[in-house]
Amino acid sequence: MVDLKSMLPEEVTRTLQDMGEPAFRGKQVFSWLHQGATSFDEMTNLPKALREKLKEHCPLQIPQLARKQVSQLDGTMKYLWRLSDGNCIESVLMQYHHGNTVCISSQVGCRMGCAFCASTIAGKVRDLQPSEMLDQVQFTQRDSKLPVSNIVLMGIGEPLDNLDNVLRFLQLVNHPDGMNIGMRHISLSTCGILPGIRRLAELNLQLTLSVSLHAPDGETRSKIMPVNRAYDVNDLFDVCHEYFQKTGRRISFEYAMIDGVNDNDWQADLIAKKLRGMPGHLNLIPLNDVVESPFKPSKRVGAFQKRLERHGITATVRRSLGGDIDASCGQLRRKEMEGKEGSPS
Repeated sequence: MVDLKSMLPEEVTRTLQDMGEPAFRGKQVFSWLHQGATSFDEMTNLPKALREKLKEHCPLQIPQLARKQVSQLDGTMKYLWRLSDGNCIESVLMQYHHGNTVCISSQVGCRMGCAFCASTIAGKVRDLQPSEMLDQVQFTQRDSKLPVSNIVLMGIGEPLDNLDNVLRFLQLVNHPDGMNIGMRHISLSTCGILPGIRRLAELNLQLTLSVSLHAPDGETRSKIMPVNRAYDVNDLFDVCHEYFQKTGRRISFEYAMIDGVNDNDWQADLIAKKLRGMPGHLNLIPLNDVVESPFKPSKRVGAFQKRLERHGITATVRRSLGGDIDASCGQLRRKEMEGKEGSPS
């Protein structure tokens, strides 16, 4: 199947030229796709014969809205999308005073195995295509009737485990003839895939890199994040320093506060030591409930924050959004296939 929506404009043009069409049709088709067209019949400035040809050779794979939940607490919207192969993913729209942010998934499931996260429980099924990531932004915007100004790749999956497709998605969503969302309005979260971070540094995309740290010492981190056995936290800190030196971009470190596990004073002191010389922002996340997890929220979030601040580290406590619909950090999960997508989270 030809996936036109995962193509850059020049690639769409070449595809249409191979079908015997003039080059200018490529820009027209690209524009329609990036306006969120759901069928070729909507592309009214294309000849009917071309629309029929595109239906035959390049069918559009449009996600189906399986369920939508709206938080009664803060208006956060969680979407369950059924993909063309029957798999389901979740994305979340959050409303802030500075604009609307959509949190999207990059994979169906996740293989990283973080012990406190619901997204990884059923494992990874497959990577999402660039078009499937773009669809989450476009169709969340269309359904909510709210303009999306910011994107976070913090939903289901590890973006750097699907790096080529993620990079293509970034090109597409940033394209001036597409949604034209600036890189500085995009955040990408990783649990610490070092080759991927190095590649992002080389590309110098000016997005915001968000590193899921969750523990500054190898022993603790390996217990709750299996990725640490492949990419040790000390090496992670070194690569983060390299990233800052190459890009000049401050890194945001995510830190889920887990009672008795990673909330000790010595761990705050170690974070400060490891971040010395690199402007970084520590985002403290009160642990959200995941039924399958034995971990409990820390009672020391405030004390931990103050200790970090005494070391000169910028630390804030993330406001939890969508908790009543399981849309908060670590709560998104891959739903079962057909017939089960309506089951409660």
